[in-house]
Amino acid sequence: MGTSNIVLIGFMGSGKSTVGKVLAPRISKKFVDLDHMIVERAGRSIPEIFATDGEAAFRQLESQVLADVLAQSNQVISTVGGAVLAEANRQLMRENGFVVWLRTDVDVLIQRMQYDTTRPLLQGDAKANITRILEERREAYNFATLEIDTGRLSVEEAVQAIANYYKQAE
Repeated sequence: MGTSNIVLIGFMGSGKSTVGKVLAPRISKKFVDLDHMIVERAGRSIPEIFATDGEAAFRQLESQVLADVLAQSNQVISTVGGAVLAEANRQLMRENGFVVWLRTDVDVLIQRMQYDTTRPLLQGDAKANITRILEERREAYNFATLEIDTGRLSVEEAVQAIANYYKQAE
């Protein structure tokens, strides 16, 4: 397959961190959460980075951290929801990882994130924002090798499906 990384992509709230934390030890890999790596590198929270520096600066930092993480191997990587926006990021993920899109429909995302005030892109009308952003990003997720609907599967079912597919592809 050419890489030992599994890269989880998907909209915020799709289960990247939750699935990744369960999947990584199951297949003897290190779990890496890009959100946490960005916060660690910046020394500030993601909402603070957005508020102070703007989305463009955040996306640049996101790309740098993604490249650094993908230079290593044997990881399950939970990406930031917007990491797929830049073609360079998608190319890097394709070249250095087995990419899995955790797809979830709007209603499930609303249910999961309705009380989450830490996500800058959801401020205001969350349903309208999620619907708009999902539509804008729909094509950006299509490069994944595997697509899993986390709205219809339990965490365990999603983990098992990814592990099975990954092992067959090795």
